[in-house]
Amino acid sequence: MKKRIYIKTWLKLKPYTNHTKIDNYYLGLCNDVKSKIVKSEQFPILNQYINGEDLNILSCFLTSYFEDLISETNIWTSFISLHKKLYNKPLPFYSTNQYFNQEVNTSEVCFLIWYFINTKQKGKFTSPLNGFIVNTARDIAKTFDQAWEYAPENEHLKSFYQIDENETDYYVARNLIQTILYKTYLFYPDTLIRFENKQSNIIENNSDDENVEMYLNDNMDNTTHKIHTRLLSLQGKEWAAKIIGNNHKLSDSFSNLSSKISGLFLYKGQDENNFYIEHIASSKKFNLTKKSFDDYGSFKDIDTILYLGIVSWKNEWWFSGVFFQQAFNANTILDEKNSIKSRMAVNFLESQKKDTEKMLKKQLLAFKNYNNGSQIAFLPSDKVDEFFKGFIAFFNNSLNLSKKEIKEADKRAKQDGFFGFDKDLENNIDKSETALAFFNPNSGLEIANYVNSAFPLLINPYFNEADSDNHVARLLLDESYSTELTMYCIDLCKTRLSFFNKGIEKEYLKDIDFLLRFWKNDNYHSSSAVTHI
Repeated sequence: MKKRIYIKTWLKLKPYTNHTKIDNYYLGLCNDVKSKIVKSEQFPILNQYINGEDLNILSCFLTSYFEDLISETNIWTSFISLHKKLYNKPLPFYSTNQYFNQEVNTSEVCFLIWYFINTKQKGKFTSPLNGFIVNTARDIAKTFDQAWEYAPENEHLKSFYQIDENETDYYVARNLIQTILYKTYLFYPDTLIRFENKQSNIIENNSDDENVEMYLNDNMDNTTHKIHTRLLSLQGKEWAAKIIGNNHKLSDSFSNLSSKISGLFLYKGQDENNFYIEHIASSKKFNLTKKSFDDYGSFKDIDTILYLGIVSWKNEWWFSGVFFQQAFNANTILDEKNSIKSRMAVNFLESQKKDTEKMLKKQLLAFKNYNNGSQIAFLPSDKVDEFFKGFIAFFNNSLNLSKKEIKEADKRAKQDGFFGFDKDLENNIDKSETALAFFNPNSGLEIANYVNSAFPLLINPYFNEADSDNHVARLLLDESYSTELTMYCIDLCKTRLSFFNKGIEKEYLKDIDFLLRFWKNDNYHSSSAVTHI
């Protein structure tokens, strides 16, 4: 434990690779922090969670927080501001009665230690109120207080989180987002580690594939657009909008950066400025700006099939990710038009979104009518398919369509190339003996296993008190269970569940939404599984 931290480790949490004189100062402070941690009476407990190289990273992580405050890079203060906007207080868990904006607070150091531990470990949860966290944080906060007056600002660091207000290039904007997600201390134990693990898996599984570089680039771009931080379940674009400041001209542009559409398109022609494409699955047409796509000259034949990703930045569609092309193939077209997953790629578009919300409201009402007024049903697993098909038939009948309308709907679907559901909708969930069916108002019907005993309801014949705590914990911690299902359980059952009537677990309810964002991160926001023909 006496080994010093060297500059190579410190730079792991920085957006640059060559150190400056100021880095030397903070490296010295970083070693002071490590010394405080190791000498603390609480260290043997902390060492059960953090040891070896992770202890060095934790010391760098906490010192980077201090450097962030001194240098006004606006990383940590963005989190505080966003948390306060959501929950009307600067931090979860800890008292902020004596809290000073943009200064070192012991409560902040407590939170950062808790966040680091719980982000690094898998399948476990360490309470934020553990004494070893609070006591260690006090010692470190004192070290930072002593250094506050003399610590230098790192202008070089600050420059990496700035962007010209008149910048129009999407790729410059994307670079800022990637800097935040993959090169910033606050997200080092979170988005960077998750991203690097994905990249390692791709390399391991495709070591002999000549296209491995393309797979890596595609994963980086997809992750940049899709990943949500465990802090507040926000995307990189949302952090970028906040970090550059609400008054920055590009703040709204970052906030309005669209989701990415990846998939197969048909080439439909081009002019001086635009490359025209049609999304095969949905038949939606897009004008791709040529300034983002250098390969437009290689396209001659209309209806050539190409795979690519596109995003909308400042009201223009830009190429983002990788692309490849192939000759027209009728079978490929048919498969795409019958892929629910591919159709769902455009669900976020405004026109599609309104239709989806309208459909979900109708389906929710029909589900309650089908299920005796309840939004949830408990049933044997071997009855799930029967229940699902019964509900679909009930919903279709509730539309009261005439024979003529049904015939016209079938005709429209066939003209669009849709002949029925593909395998995307098959229920591949690991089966337990019993299951539940829940209608999620934001995504549609979902099936869940191994959590029935989280619901002590009269309509649930499968509730087992002995399994209750485990099922509640699974519902909370496992990101595969939706936020809506979890909150349905809490709102309806918390007073009857022993899990929430204990000392420490009862405290979690005060910050339950923050915790759900932390635990479910990428899946906190349910997306609709409904699509339209």
